[in-house]
Amino acid sequence: MTLAILHSPEQWTARFGAGGRTVLSVGNFDGIHLGHQKILRLVLERARATAQLSAVVTFDPHPLRVLRPEQAPRMIQTLAQRLKDFDRTGLDAALVLHFDRALSLLSPEEFIQRILIHRLHLAAILVGANFRFGHGGAGNVRLLANFGKQHGFDVEIVSPVEVEGRVVSSTAVRNAIAEGNVADAVPLLGRPFSLTGEIRPGAGRGRTILFPTLNLVPEQELLPKHGVYATESVIGASAHRSVTNVGTRPTFDGQDVTVESYLLGFKEQVTGGPMEVRFHARLRDEQKFPGPDQLRAQMTRDIAAAQDYFSRSGVPEHASASEA
Repeated sequence: MTLAILHSPEQWTARFGAGGRTVLSVGNFDGIHLGHQKILRLVLERARATAQLSAVVTFDPHPLRVLRPEQAPRMIQTLAQRLKDFDRTGLDAALVLHFDRALSLLSPEEFIQRILIHRLHLAAILVGANFRFGHGGAGNVRLLANFGKQHGFDVEIVSPVEVEGRVVSSTAVRNAIAEGNVADAVPLLGRPFSLTGEIRPGAGRGRTILFPTLNLVPEQELLPKHGVYATESVIGASAHRSVTNVGTRPTFDGQDVTVESYLLGFKEQVTGGPMEVRFHARLRDEQKFPGPDQLRAQMTRDIAAAQDYFSRSGVPEHASASEA
């Protein structure tokens, strides 16, 4: 079953009516890391066991973007990426609530009653121990459990996931990526961090004096720290080993941040269309070289380092996008 994506409680009612009840979780789910995946898996298992709808309620934009913009995090994923990951879990539906001042002013009980009970016919809610909801974050799991007793729905608190002694969280993922430690983000996400967007033509230097690269215009807010990375670049249905530079091209006195990927053994002429870049490991910092010859020599070493990494890690030279 394809994920049903609804953008208002009214759309939910129009789609599902006043029929069966729903097992769900609520949150921002930025990154869909292993902790999120655990909660969503348990939602799905419980819903299937009780023949009820499985769903997630999420927000766009992030609440802090409205309430305290200066504190809003740079998002790991776009909304489209989040929805794609929700779909992969097998959930029945996702309700994407537009977060604005009006929604932020709902008290915890108003949020539960007006949306989750009245519209989604809540049967059970699964959340982490730090879950907060309602105006000013006044609602917590203790209050949620009391509401459950009053209104006839179950509350399950899901324990966090730990990796090598660290609790998996969006903040931990965000910090690893921002610091360039993309390899550290992989065990937290259960997959490589990726950037998606459109290919756009560059200045043409790569094809004429260096190595031909594909320039990605990323959709994400969060970019890895400037540097050179061993990556996979996905074009169409195929994933290719690649080396990616994130930075300003200081050798050519660049100013704008670019994401440029050299695809190993790739001979096709591509000037546009969608691309995804998956970040496996950091190779080095971005550097300014005296000229193109020195940069080309370093890029040759980068390619060799990436090939060595791929050989050791088992990343295939070519793979379907779904298998890679």
